[in-house]
Amino acid sequence: METASPHKVAHPYWPRDLSIPNYVPNDRSMSEIVTFLFSVSGLFLLATWVISGRENASGRLGVWRRLAVCWFAVCGFIHGVLEGWFSLYYDVIPADQSFLSQLWKEYSKGDSRYVIADNFTVCMETVTAWLWGPLSFWTVFAFLTNKSYRFVLQLVISIGQLYGVVLYFYTEHRDGYAHSEMGHPIYFWFYFVFMNVLWVVIPLALIVDAWGQLSGAQAHRDSSKKSKRT
Repeated sequence: METASPHKVAHPYWPRDLSIPNYVPNDRSMSEIVTFLFSVSGLFLLATWVISGRENASGRLGVWRRLAVCWFAVCGFIHGVLEGWFSLYYDVIPADQSFLSQLWKEYSKGDSRYVIADNFTVCMETVTAWLWGPLSFWTVFAFLTNKSYRFVLQLVISIGQLYGVVLYFYTEHRDGYAHSEMGHPIYFWFYFVFMNVLWVVIPLALIVDAWGQLSGAQAHRDSSKKSKRT
C-alpha cells in the first residue's frame, strides 16, 4: 500500500524540498532581530569595556587585553543565552513565536540544520551553551580580578570554540552546503560564513596569546628553580 507523503509547508529554507510540517513564519522582521542581536552584544561589550578600564591590584589592563575581556563577555551572552535557548527549545522552535525562537528561525535561513534540529547541531550547541557560556563569564571575572588561572581559562575556552566551529563548517562542507542558498550575500556570506568565522580568527589569536603567557610563566618558574639550586 502506498503511504501518504507528509504535508509540506512553504518555508524559506534550503534545500527547498525540506519538510518542516509545523513551521510558522516569523512575524518579526530581519532588521528587528539583527538590531536586537547587535544592540545587546554592543551593550555587553560597552559595559565590559568600562568596567575593565578600572584599576585593579596589578594596575590597569591594556587596550588589547580589555578587548579580549569584552570578547569573552559577548561570548558569555551569545553562548549562554542565545545558544542556551536553542539547546532547550530546539524541538519547538519551528512553530514557536518567542523572540529568541524567531531569531533562530531567521538564522536558519543561513543554516537550516537549526530549524530541523540536526543531531550534530543540537549536541554542539548544547556543549557550547552549558560549558563555554559560563566559562566565558568566569574568564571575564578572572581577568578583572587578576586571578592566576585566567590564561588557562582563555586557552581552554578558545580551543573549545575553535574545535566546535571547525566541526560546524566541516560537517556542512561534507553535506555540500545543502542547508543554505550558496552565495547569498546575507544568508550565506553574512549569517553562515561571517558570523561563524569570527570564532575561528579570534580564538586562534587568543590561543597564541595564552600559549605565550603560559609558556613565559613556566619559563620564569623554571628559571627561579635553577636559581635556587645554585
